[in-house]
Amino acid sequence: MISIVIPTRNGMDTLPGVLAAIAAQRIDEPVEIVAIDTASTDGTPALLQRHATTVLHVAQGGFNHGASRNEAIAHTRGELVVLLSQDAEPANDQWLVNLVAPLQQHADVAGAFARQQVRASATALARHYHANWFGSSNVSRTSRIDDGAAFDRLPPLQRMRHCTFDNVCSCIRKDVWTRIPFRTTPIAEDLEWSLEVQRAGHAVTFAADAVVLHSHERTATYEFKRTALLHQRLYELFGVRTIPTVSALMRAVISTAGLHARCLREAEPQIPRESVARAAALALAWPLGQYVGGRRGARGLPPLQTSDV
Repeated sequence: MISIVIPTRNGMDTLPGVLAAIAAQRIDEPVEIVAIDTASTDGTPALLQRHATTVLHVAQGGFNHGASRNEAIAHTRGELVVLLSQDAEPANDQWLVNLVAPLQQHADVAGAFARQQVRASATALARHYHANWFGSSNVSRTSRIDDGAAFDRLPPLQRMRHCTFDNVCSCIRKDVWTRIPFRTTPIAEDLEWSLEVQRAGHAVTFAADAVVLHSHERTATYEFKRTALLHQRLYELFGVRTIPTVSALMRAVISTAGLHARCLREAEPQIPRESVARAAALALAWPLGQYVGGRRGARGLPPLQTSDV
């Protein structure tokens, strides 16, 4: 049996399509769905009751990226557990077969994660950033740490890239998770798990032929908070600090604003005012989040308190 864990919260915009795509998978093994819902009010719980094997519930403000996934995995019956976001829609009926294949074919692979493609409705900015992200590549790759001391000598960004893993859509081996569960953390539980399982002698694979549709158009406020949380964790895990000074922050804001302007000009002959405003806000939010998160990590401060990331 293969288990699919889906954390949900007010997911009716995308969840019906995700569940339909799961039902359409061409795979010989039985599949169960374990959902863990956080105080949804839009009909998500009723939808899950019709389609999921098990539905767990988390109180408002109680979701944690690591601990909540652990709770759901503990209720699964499969030897392989797929972790899937409520807005990551399998792109075809071979998605699941291709995602689990690295674990079925290679005993040392503890986890695999899928390739992400932007949705048809994605903006020019989303398309630009996605195209430059490792998880959009069409080339599969397996990572392992053969020499811990040599790995520790790598520059921070190389160590981070070596441990790239994404629970937007991943598959993990349950017996490895039993020994190395996700940490209770506000973000980046997937990267930390990848680091820990590789240090324990396992490998992780990027499965480029397992594809999901996934992209966001979030507010600048949300992106600032998420970026700050993420970059604090990246500093704590790998020593990554992309924007360490105020002067570097100012340069990053200016260069990012120019990049966003070029993206909009190339994509839209007549740029809507709201697109310009959002692009300008993100040009500040993303660099500022990197600066604030890295600074808090370097100073050993607690993470920013937020319940909506």
